[in-house]
Amino acid sequence: MLIYLALSAVATFLAALVLLRFGETSPAAVIHLVFVIGIMPLIFGAITHFVPVLTRSGMAPRSLLLAPFGLQLAGWLAFLDFTGEMPAVAAAALGALVIAAFLAGWLVLRAKRTLGRPHPGWRWYLAAVVFLSTALILVPAMSWWPQARPELRLLHLHLNTLGFVGLTALGTLQVLLPTVLSGPDADAARRLQHDLPCAIAGILMAAVGAAFWLPLALAGAALLAYVGFRILVSWLRRYGARALASDGVTAPLVGALCGFLLLLVLGMAHGLGILAGRDAVPAFVVAFLLPMVTGALTQLLPVWLHRGKRTPTRDRMHAALRRGGVLRALLFALGGILLGLGISEGIWSAVLGLLSFMIVLIRSLLGSSSAWNSDYR
Repeated sequence: MLIYLALSAVATFLAALVLLRFGETSPAAVIHLVFVIGIMPLIFGAITHFVPVLTRSGMAPRSLLLAPFGLQLAGWLAFLDFTGEMPAVAAAALGALVIAAFLAGWLVLRAKRTLGRPHPGWRWYLAAVVFLSTALILVPAMSWWPQARPELRLLHLHLNTLGFVGLTALGTLQVLLPTVLSGPDADAARRLQHDLPCAIAGILMAAVGAAFWLPLALAGAALLAYVGFRILVSWLRRYGARALASDGVTAPLVGALCGFLLLLVLGMAHGLGILAGRDAVPAFVVAFLLPMVTGALTQLLPVWLHRGKRTPTRDRMHAALRRGGVLRALLFALGGILLGLGISEGIWSAVLGLLSFMIVLIRSLLGSSSAWNSDYR
């Protein structure tokens, strides 16, 4: 399932970039294609993968493992609504809300049943799911209170991007990158526990401020930037800039964190009227989501595909996926900056980076298939 979700997310990224450049589909429909069909199911799948590790417990129940497929169905309903095919966005939001509540309940129960204290990373996932649930509740609220629709839409947008996606990514990065470098980050658990209240406060301030009062939004963005800079500074001190920038996995992951920080700055500029708001979400996808997803999949796909003990086949797949990772990180950063500044040609940089990843992904999967056939014979 995780492999399918990963491939599905990559496919939706490519489809979204093509639609943004050549299609007549509305930006809202394209963004929901990426978030609800690609990213949200992948995040749910990743959470069910990481939480058993963080809580030192068994696999998630099968019913929860199938939840991402329900989210994709809800995503297609939302996409059809935004393309004008059928009015189904409220039903899609309700379905996704039920699944999110199920996941939140499982997270709490799993943490309570942990032997000893669970890793604090699980709380970041719980907070992210709560933000998502709140954003989903706002969907029917926009229909009930049309006079407040602009403010509710901004709340919905920021709770999704900063709250659900951002909080999940920031929590995952602090666990994933030390694994990549095989060098434990002794401060990660303490930092995750200390910084979560700051991150939650920053997200709430940014979301509510974007909807109602700009100074509050600017303060929230600054607080989130503080959380992100703490992570970056800790990595630089522990691993060094060279180790972070020269590896095909770490470069995209660090690029995603830097992209997140950059987008907070661009968001402030948008709030102050310096930049156009319509460019913020495409820049978010390219500068933050693309390096985050491709970097994470470079590390995790071989583990998901070749479970159990480390094998030469898994190592070869890791090596294959790493190729070009540094260049892809630079392409995504360039594309995100250009799009954030309103230069639409930045989409080509993102397309090149994504195609590069798709090529190494296909080659690595074919190589793994050949290895399986050889072993079977």
